[in-house]
Order: sequence, then structure tokens, then C-alpha cells
Amino acid sequence: MPCTTLLVGKRASYDGSTMIARNDDSGAGHYTPKKFAVVTPDAQPRHYRSVLSHVEIDLPDNPMRYTSVPNALAGEGIWAAAGVNAANVAMTATETITSNARVLGADPLVHYLSADASPDGIEKPGGIGEEDFVTLVLPYISSAREGVLRLGSLLEQFGTYEMNGVAFSDADEIWWIETIGGHHWIARRVPDDRYVVMPNQLGIDQFDLEDAFGEQRDFLCSSDLRTFIADHHLNLSFDDSLNPREAFGSHDDADHVYNTPRAWFIGRYFNPTTYIWDGPDADFTPEADDIPWSFVPERKITPEDVKYVLSSHYQGTPYDPYGSYGEDNRRGAYRSIGVNRNDFLAMLQIRPDMPAHARALQWLCFASNPFNAWIPLYTQIDTVPAFLATTGEHTSTDSFYWCSRLIAALADAGYSNCLNHIEHYQQAVQSKGQAMLAHYDPLLKQSDPSEAQALCEEANAAVTDALEKLCHNTLDLVLFETSNLMKNAYARSDA
Repeated sequence: MPCTTLLVGKRASYDGSTMIARNDDSGAGHYTPKKFAVVTPDAQPRHYRSVLSHVEIDLPDNPMRYTSVPNALAGEGIWAAAGVNAANVAMTATETITSNARVLGADPLVHYLSADASPDGIEKPGGIGEEDFVTLVLPYISSAREGVLRLGSLLEQFGTYEMNGVAFSDADEIWWIETIGGHHWIARRVPDDRYVVMPNQLGIDQFDLEDAFGEQRDFLCSSDLRTFIADHHLNLSFDDSLNPREAFGSHDDADHVYNTPRAWFIGRYFNPTTYIWDGPDADFTPEADDIPWSFVPERKITPEDVKYVLSSHYQGTPYDPYGSYGEDNRRGAYRSIGVNRNDFLAMLQIRPDMPAHARALQWLCFASNPFNAWIPLYTQIDTVPAFLATTGEHTSTDSFYWCSRLIAALADAGYSNCLNHIEHYQQAVQSKGQAMLAHYDPLLKQSDPSEAQALCEEANAAVTDALEKLCHNTLDLVLFETSNLMKNAYARSDA
């Protein structure tokens, strides 16, 4: 899927928490309805069969409860996407990334072959992919590092049919894993004082093989990666260093329109004076291939910052498709971060200063990010408010997903008239979310663990009730504004 990921280390965040966030975007030409869900141990499969690749995997008998954002409609599998388990370990999967012909020739992707397409007439299961990752990994891990190792083991055993990046976090660490061809992978721990931007490209730009095959403090990889690189002459460095972006990644012309501008904008936002981002003397341009994988931000990063940059359409630059200044041929020249095909945005925040029963938050919103608003949700729960969980096949204002998509389509059509309503909506919802945390966090710190789940569910219900009212009110406002812009409007009244 075309997505954008942002990872924020605990010393780069405003409160010492780890934060991993991702836009989940549909491919061109369609939209994927999503919902918020909790998977309890009794609902977790013990034998798993992928809908897309038909691979079958036996799963352990001791799964943990976990949250997820699965597809709301049946047909293409679960696609659990993003969640937090009972051990307060978070996972978001996946960021579709790119590779090159050398890698894909050396270790081909493992594609499903039907009996009709197979040379011997026997069905050949494919590997695992975005449909499967969260379901296969998140219920069974107690740390971010364990997540990398479990997913890495599954990749080596079953292979994958696509190039993907996956993030794991706990209260101490964030790890980022990238697949290399069909069966290989690399992973790097995000430095605590840095943030990472991933825009649909293989991103890691420095890898320490000595550490990966030694102490494994900050780097992990598939067991035969060193010989794989040597046998296929993949390392392009003149010295002994390894730049995975050069060895395993791509530098297609399409990257400069679709991918690199997103990293440029987010780096420009968090590090406006560290580098020159604009003009003929820029250190990095929207089409630069060497934008670093990670940065030390110029100030601490908040949830509001994460929401803003992952909703961006290049505000304040000549490339804003909604801009009314600059050259016409530059507006909309690059693929925005917040696009019409955003299905959801989730940020998974693990807070070390909170007790285990309230340590994790899952911030969530649906549909096109420039026009939506998100709320924080406690994750140690068994039930989910209906407004978040009951996304149906047909458009309905009883669903947060569908209500958000309606607001976005109407506000886009009447952008200049509706923008003020959208800004007020986003501010009001985010304020309600922060007020909910300010009220319930102290109560949860003092509560007995046996009472905490009910308190978390009460908090989630309260903030969702406020969200639903604000969402419906905003829908009323943007519908009125856009109705006034209809081409058949006429000023004279019959009254």
C-alpha cells in the first residue's frame, strides 16, 4: 500500500514516550473501509490461512489480546494494520517500499501460483505480506526486539510477495525492519533522540554488519545476509561500509515525484534551520535521493505535530495543490502526504510514566487526513465504541469512517469556504482528546489494575461520544457551504 510512516524516539518526543505512526493508503482507484477492533485470545486463529497468498501457518496457543485496524469488509483478508498488545508492544504494518532488479533477481519474491498457472498443475502458496503480518506477530511478542526476530524468522521460512517496512515499539525502543527480496531482511533500532520518515522507499542509509552479526545492539538481519550480499555483489560502497538504500533500494524517476518529496517536507518541518531546504543552494530538494533516514529534531515532537505532517499537502510551499500563489505548473506537482486515498492514520504511543494498564494509546482517524480529526484511545480494553467499530459496506453517518469520508469529499469541493470549519473541528476534537487524558490519566495512575479496564473503556466511550457530536456538526457545516457552491445556484429567492 502507498503509505507514509513517522517514528519518534523517546528522547525526541514531548513526554519521553515512543511514538510510531503510519498513514494507511489505498492504491489508486479504490478506497478500503476500515474499523477499530480488539482481538481477544479466543478470537485469534490457531491455524492461519492467507486469503491472498493461500499460505498456511500454525500459530502458538498463547496469544495476547491486541487492538487492530482491520478491513471492515470481507474479501481480501484481515489486514490488521496497526495495534498494541496486552504487553504494551506496538506494531504498524506495513509501509510498502521499493527495491531493484539485482535484489529481486537474486532472491525473487514468493508469489502465489494457482493450479492453472503452475507448470505442474499444483497450487503454489505465496509468502506472507501486509494482509498477514500483524495477525502473525503482534499477539506473541513481549518487546519491540522480539517483534523483529519473530517477523524475521517468518520471512526466512515462508518468504514474502512484496517489499515492506514494519515498525515495532515498546516503552524503551523502536525498531524498523525492511524486507530484502523474497526471504532476506534488515532491521535497525531508531536512535532515542531521533525521528525517522519513511515514504514508500527502502530507507535505511547505514547498516553495521559487525553489530548485526555480533552484539546486535542496534542492528539485526537475516542469518545469511553477509554471504547474500557478497555472492550477488550488492554492496556498492568503495569501502567496507554498507548503505542499504544504495545496495537494496531504488532510485527511479517516479520516486522523485511520489516518495522523496514527503521526506523533504517532514524534514523541513521539524528541522527548518538545520539545513537549507529551498532555493538554488538547498542542502536537500524534494527530489533528493540522499535525504537522511533519521534526524535529531530542533524541538520535541508532539502528537499534534505528527498529525499535522502526516496530513500535509505541502502547505507553505509552491507545491500545495490547494495553493493560490506561485506557478500553476508547480501546484500539485508532487504526491501529497495527506491524499484522498488515506484510509486511516494511527499513532501508537507507549508512555513510560504510566502504569501498564494505561501505558499505551492508539490515536486514530479515518479517511483523508487534511480534513479529519483524531482521538486517543486506551488499548487495554475488550470493547470498542460502535462509532469506531461498525463500518459497513454502505455510506452511513453512524460510522466514523464514512462520516470522515463525507466531510473530506465535501470540504475538498469547497475548500476555501470549508477550511475554517475543518480547522475548528480538528482543534475541538484534539482538545477533547487531551482533556480526556488530563481527566483519566490521574485516575488510572491511582486505580487498581482490576478496575483499570472498565475505566479505560469508560474514557474511550466518553471521547468517542464527543467526537461523534463534533463530526456530525462539521458534516452539517461543510454540506451547507458546498451546497451554496453548486453550479445551479441562483440568488433570487421565491420567499
